[in-house]
Amino acid sequence: MGSNLQAPRQQLQTALSALRATSDLSLGAVSPVYRSAPLGVAGQPDYCNAVVEVFTDLEALQLLDCLQSIEKQQGRERNATQRWGPRTLDLDLLLYGGYVINSERLTVPHPEMHKRNFVMRPLADIAPDVAIPGLGAAAELARVLGGQGLAPWAEAE
Repeated sequence: MGSNLQAPRQQLQTALSALRATSDLSLGAVSPVYRSAPLGVAGQPDYCNAVVEVFTDLEALQLLDCLQSIEKQQGRERNATQRWGPRTLDLDLLLYGGYVINSERLTVPHPEMHKRNFVMRPLADIAPDVAIPGLGAAAELARVLGGQGLAPWAEAE
C-alpha cells in the first residue's frame, strides 16, 4: 500500500478499514509504515508505504478488482500517461500464494517489487521467509536493497 496525497497515513488507515470490512478478505500481519522518496515524477511529496497480508478465496483477478475498487473509493485517478505520479492510494497485489501470473491485467509476483526497498523492507518485516518466486526470500532481498531513502513514518505525521 502506498499514498502521498491527502493525508497519506490516513489514506492507509482508511484502506485497512476497507480491507477489514470486505467480506471475502481477512487480514493477517500489517507491517510498520515507512516514508520513501517518490519514483519518477519530480516535485511530488514523499510516500507512506506498508505491506498487508490478506487471506482470501477470491481468484487473483477478483482480488485485483477489489483492491482497485478501494483505490477508486479513496479518490485514486489512474493516468495512463504518468506511471509514477502522485496518488491518494496505491494497492498493489505483490504475491498471490506461490503462484506466478502473467496476464494482460496482472503480473505476479509484482515485476518491480524486488527492486524497491519500500516494498521489500515492510514485506520482510511481516514475512521474512516468504519466497519471491525465482528471486529468493524477502529478508535477503530487503538486506541486499538496503535502507537508503527509507525511514519509519513518524506517528505524528
